[in-house]
Amino acid sequence: MGATGLVAAVVSAGLMAWPAPVVSPSSSPAPVVPCPYASIATIPPTPASPVLDPTVKAVGGGQLGTTGLAVAAGTAAPPTLSAMSWVVADLDTGEVLGACAPHLRRRPASVQKLLLAATALPKLDPALVVECTAEDLALPKDSSAVGMILGGKYPVSTLWLGLLLQSGNDTANALARVAGGDGGVAATVAAMNAEAHRLGADDTHAVTPSGLDAPDQLTSAYDLALIARADFARPDFLKYDTTPVFQWPAQPPKDPKGFQIQNENKLLTMYDGAIGGKTGFTDEARHTYVGGAQRGGRRLVVTVMGAEIVPARAWKQGAMLLDWGFALPAATSVGHLVTPEEAAELHATPPPTAPGQSAIPVAQPTGTYSIWPTVLAIGAVALVAVAAGVVTLLRRRRRQA
Repeated sequence: MGATGLVAAVVSAGLMAWPAPVVSPSSSPAPVVPCPYASIATIPPTPASPVLDPTVKAVGGGQLGTTGLAVAAGTAAPPTLSAMSWVVADLDTGEVLGACAPHLRRRPASVQKLLLAATALPKLDPALVVECTAEDLALPKDSSAVGMILGGKYPVSTLWLGLLLQSGNDTANALARVAGGDGGVAATVAAMNAEAHRLGADDTHAVTPSGLDAPDQLTSAYDLALIARADFARPDFLKYDTTPVFQWPAQPPKDPKGFQIQNENKLLTMYDGAIGGKTGFTDEARHTYVGGAQRGGRRLVVTVMGAEIVPARAWKQGAMLLDWGFALPAATSVGHLVTPEEAAELHATPPPTAPGQSAIPVAQPTGTYSIWPTVLAIGAVALVAVAAGVVTLLRRRRRQA
């Protein structure tokens, strides 16, 4: 056996591990179809969205991994909107009827309060009376607030109405503080992230309970549909969320009469079959919206992110998408909203390896390493060198003979 053959034998025996070749996919990815987008003269700058990893399988199905339009073949074109991303899905079957950049991660604004509701509603007794603290009122000057008063006492049920009707960031702080127990708001934010993970909302990372802009606070239109589906399944949420008006309780002597608050979700009064939703706006998120409606035995949810008020306000753009969705056949699907059980399976399954590459072994703990791969490699190289020397010596002896 010559030196070259010996090298091949050593490699085939597994003593030397050359890097595996990178194998290109057998087919090119499908081209991205742009979403129907309303042109706007000036769009205020917003933080850049994280780039989608093309090697990671999109939650909900492959068609939802697009940064563009996902609609079923042969269906009518969706309306032209200014929203950067949106999803229309069936609340009952979980089928996604259509979407635009469904996993694009952006700031949530006040639709974040839907995640707070999904997390804290099961924990809090609605009759529990909460005393307002300075921490609850620590908000930016231009922040949305229902008008809690320091030292005022409010039942939890009242705080939910302030949260969902008037988008009160003061009530968001109070609910998060009480739901977090000794851990306060921070514990509730951690619980919100855990709830998002349980639902399969893997694009979501909460930093504030209210949705006020914060670095790394992100969600997606797909995740909002998952979160809304959990909320709409709760009768207590629907009761709070669809209340048209509420008399905010008096807090004498500072507020001897109280005041009336109205539901800000125009879909409830302007759209046939509306069953609830939530509005949102911040400078970094722009307009966001989540809404649900029921027609002909079907319940649909729409989620809208990064919209301007062209061609209409965000809730109206949501209504346009709902009209489009209800006009589609019930069997239409480009993906689905995963259940918590499916999410658990996804989280338990290791990511697939790249084509042509073997599974990667479990990594050594941080700060440690194994010397044996290096020893084997050095030994293999030395063995090759010895073999080559033996071959050379034999050739010389043959010449001398």
